[in-house]
Amino acid sequence: MSDTETTSLEEMKFDAENLFREEKITDMKMGAIRVLVPVKVDGSEDTARPSEYSGQTQIMTQSGPVPLEFPIEAASLADAIEAFAGCANKAIEKMIEEVKEMQRREASRIVVPGQGPGGMPGMPGAGGFGGGSGIIS
Repeated sequence: MSDTETTSLEEMKFDAENLFREEKITDMKMGAIRVLVPVKVDGSEDTARPSEYSGQTQIMTQSGPVPLEFPIEAASLADAIEAFAGCANKAIEKMIEEVKEMQRREASRIVVPGQGPGGMPGMPGAGGFGGGSGIIS
């Protein structure tokens, strides 16, 4: 179910045509590979559909460890193991670019005195101590 879909409790139904068994493979050093193995409703492996792979690791930053999860395009576990480092590096590069873009947007934001959070208690924009609605747009 995607993030944009909503279903009422009365409409909830498990999709018996899209079942997967989750397995986690780890080397106890670099991270883990999550394998989603397609299965039939009786629990047997569904060989008509491919398994799906994703990597999981964490990177150390000045603020501490940051978890990283990324897709791995692979036809087998051996292929996923081989592709792990390259996919992790691409995910790290993407994350760095996203952080730089957020920093650029934040740096270009115009700050007007008396608006937004912060300020001194009792002054406009002080987050609930004085005037202001507490709503930030």
